[in-house]
Amino acid sequence: MNRIDRLTGMILLLQGQRVITAEQIAAHFEISVRTVYRDLAALGEAGVPIIAEAGVGYSLMRGYHMPPVMFTEDEAAALFMSGEVTEQIADDSLKQSLRSALLKVRSVLPQEKRDYLHRLNGAVSVWFRRPGGEEKGESLMPVQDAIVRRNCLAIHYDAASRGTITGRVVEPLGLVYYSRRWHLIAWCRLRRDFRDFRLDRLASWEVLDERYEGHADFSVKEFLRECIENRELTPATVIVEREALERFRAELPSTPVSQQTQPDGRVKLELLSYSIPWLAEWLLGFGLKVEALEPPELRDSMREAAQAVAARYAEDFALV
Repeated sequence: MNRIDRLTGMILLLQGQRVITAEQIAAHFEISVRTVYRDLAALGEAGVPIIAEAGVGYSLMRGYHMPPVMFTEDEAAALFMSGEVTEQIADDSLKQSLRSALLKVRSVLPQEKRDYLHRLNGAVSVWFRRPGGEEKGESLMPVQDAIVRRNCLAIHYDAASRGTITGRVVEPLGLVYYSRRWHLIAWCRLRRDFRDFRLDRLASWEVLDERYEGHADFSVKEFLRECIENRELTPATVIVEREALERFRAELPSTPVSQQTQPDGRVKLELLSYSIPWLAEWLLGFGLKVEALEPPELRDSMREAAQAVAARYAEDFALV
């Protein structure tokens, strides 16, 4: 990024924040703090009213707004691609808002850039299959709004998909997309602890008028990091046929540690798994394309599961 574009971006960054530190600006543009100080000084000399408050950060004088900035083709294309990806992981509430926002972006573009996006739309597509069904109804935008406004949620939750629905009131703190699912991170008043709720397991939910206090120091990222570190993981080793490797990596439910190509072309992978029985059932879906090597209980679990499947269809074979 050249300096002119960076200075323009810095004004937009300041305009979009109530206050921001030099360190945050440096991280955003991937430059040094010293360069940030030089750029802020240059903007001040050019007449941009930047307010510096010691120990707090920088902000723009109230009432100052930069004129609308026209998107470049690259920026418009990046927004289009972001929209295509978001379409795959969003529910109806988020999709509708996204489509409306992108429509407004298109409307302010000159004709040649709209033609560019039209051609891009016909040439590029993002698609992947999500496991199971969609999240219940339109939940992302209302839940996101409840998080920002600190409204409590009344939910009915099917823990571990066992069919046992429990009602509880939670204090929503964050929305996270991982393992191809949306998760609500919240303080559960029933369990009196922070919990991770999968949105697709919500039988029903309601935003309450009641607002909660506290949790000012809570970090969603730190909560997830601690959850991962505190789980007991079991090492496992498998060998995957080359033709199944791409699908295996894409759907892998465990944490990969290492991989090594074998003389026959197959690939040996070392994994860390949360559940050996669950891993065994998942591996069976690859048939003879995957072989479990270790631990012994993984091989035992796969053998028992395979025998159970064979026994279910034993009568059909006997009639042939």
